[in-house]
Amino acid sequence: MSTVIYPSPIFGPIHSRRLGVSLGINLQPADGKVCTFDCIYCECGFNADHHPTLPRPTREEVAKALEAKLKDMAENGPKPDVLTFAGNGEPTSHPHFAEIIDDTIRLRDKYCPQAKVSVLSNSTMLHRKQVHDALMRVDNNILKIDTVDPAYINKVDRPQQPSYDVQDIIEGMKAFNGHVIIQTMFMKGLSNGEDVSNVKEEYIKPWLEAVREIKPMEVMVYTIDRETPDHDLQKATHEELDAIRDRVIAMGIPCTASY
Repeated sequence: MSTVIYPSPIFGPIHSRRLGVSLGINLQPADGKVCTFDCIYCECGFNADHHPTLPRPTREEVAKALEAKLKDMAENGPKPDVLTFAGNGEPTSHPHFAEIIDDTIRLRDKYCPQAKVSVLSNSTMLHRKQVHDALMRVDNNILKIDTVDPAYINKVDRPQQPSYDVQDIIEGMKAFNGHVIIQTMFMKGLSNGEDVSNVKEEYIKPWLEAVREIKPMEVMVYTIDRETPDHDLQKATHEELDAIRDRVIAMGIPCTASY
């Protein structure tokens, strides 16, 4: 099984399908995965297969490494389009996430003011006020919601907190008053012999209703791009993604599809 464990705290730049030249910021250990989800499609593999032995980077370590990299990119290129919090797990679970966001915005403004600050989050920490407030300060607050069906979420996203409630997540997204980008993975195939396709109308229609309720500034729909730890998963087709994208656009919400 091929998986990707990212360096920490800085990796890339890489070319993102959705964001352009992206400098990655990984707030999890460099030798393993720490996530509040355990998605069957995660390019970093299953949580149980990648227990880290190293600590998370400190706020000071992140700022020092980020400043050195941004200074180099500003002088020698390529200049980043975006600084993206992603990597080996959920970035907002770092105990100093809010302070690191402040440091990142300050360094961005100094070295690469044209770059956007993006956070890719699974939305599990939105109940923390400091996380909510920090996400309000970034340019691209990209929050995951793959479906609104609890059984599907437990089968595919596999939240690690027993208290996970998708309705609470929707309320947390609504609290951004539009300063949110929804990101949704659409796929097909089997997992442990069970169908995990969410391109069916029984999943799409309730998801669209949640999108309408949240009123995001944008929606990003995408499908599998790299090898997944569960090998029986399949990509959604261009036609399926385009059809979903067009239904979002018909509601008056910008939407992109990445294949």
